[in-house]
This record gives sequence, C-alpha cells and structure tokens, in this order.
Amino acid sequence: MIRLLPLAAAMLIATTGLSVAHLETALDQSPPGEPYVQVSDVLPLPAFLPGLGTLFVDPATLPAGPFLAYDHDGKLSATVFMTPLEDLQNGTAYGGLGIGAHTVSGVDIYYNAGHPGIEKPHAHVVLYHDDEAKGRLAE
Repeated sequence: MIRLLPLAAAMLIATTGLSVAHLETALDQSPPGEPYVQVSDVLPLPAFLPGLGTLFVDPATLPAGPFLAYDHDGKLSATVFMTPLEDLQNGTAYGGLGIGAHTVSGVDIYYNAGHPGIEKPHAHVVLYHDDEAKGRLAE
C-alpha cells in the first residue's frame, strides 16, 4: 500500500497538469466559451477595438476582468484588466485575477477616462501573450 502512494501522487500531479494545460488551450481561440461573453454583444462597443482587439469577459469578474483580447484571426493575444482608480484609491485590492495564457511577453498600463461598461476613470493593464500581439491588436 505504501509503495502505491508515490505512484498515485505522480498520477495526480500528471493529470492536474494536463487539465490546467487543457483549460489554457481552451482559451487560445475565439470564442472562449462559457462563462465568457463578447463585450460588444452586451455593450454599445465595436466588435474590434483598435489596441485591445475583440474582448470577452466573464460578467461575474467585472469590473477588473480578466478581459480576453483576441486578434482579427481569433487568436488570444492579450489579457486585459480594467481597475477603477477610485476603487484603488479607496483601498480595494483585486487579487487572484485569472489570465488567458501563462506566457506574457510584455505589459502596458495606461489611463482610461471611462467607456460603456466601466464608466469611471480606470487603469488598463494589458498583458501581451507574444511578441507580435500588440501589433495584431493595433490594426
């Protein structure tokens, strides 16, 4: 029995790694599936936002996100967080936020005065998932 314990632990670790990999690859192509909704389907925004791409979000994670940003070919290119400045100034912490992919090649952080869905001034934190992602989302 004791000899089976290491084997069982190794199998558990191996299958856990596979399920995490499966979850990440499930988000690689648009649409990502439930619970995500396309932002332009629920807010008066264009389907593709230059600089951010086609956005999907789980409504339960608003306002911070993560917002999954896809390029014109439906490839996951970035994960975006939108954190209201007032909330941050008042001490709100946004912890345990998910990401669309584990690879991050660059990060941009910038101010946004507000838009449909997140009307308050907020910071956009954009995690790009490959070296060409920023360029693909810009067009």
